[in-house]
Amino acid sequence: MDAVPTSAAFVDELVRINRKMRNMFDDRARAQGLTLPRARLLLHLARHGAATQSELAQALEIEQPTMVKLVDGLEAKGLVKRCTVEGDRRAKRIELTDAAQEGASNILDFVSELREQVLEGVDEADLLTATRVLKRISRNMGVPA
Repeated sequence: MDAVPTSAAFVDELVRINRKMRNMFDDRARAQGLTLPRARLLLHLARHGAATQSELAQALEIEQPTMVKLVDGLEAKGLVKRCTVEGDRRAKRIELTDAAQEGASNILDFVSELREQVLEGVDEADLLTATRVLKRISRNMGVPA
């Protein structure tokens, strides 16, 4: 059997880790009573503040109709609210409600715990190197910084 090229092994490991991280995040989100997409949206709003539906769709890399359904579901649960955008009656800015602030804080906490768990024992220099490599890969793929 031929040895797997280093580049193939690296990409295979990235795919495997991505899948596992997503599953771990999803499990923790479900424990909070959320779906993965809803948790991602709340996390984004908690980190970056209010944004329009189209900005959120772009940031989370989902289609506009999917974003509308996602916001509808969170709005029905009282976790987000739609606010008008001055100068554009059609656009809606999405904000966390006061009730969602605690839930968003819990999401930020479990993301931090997850990060600590998966990076346990990885030294700072290795993280800097890995980050530099991944940023280069992102640029090669045309992913904006």
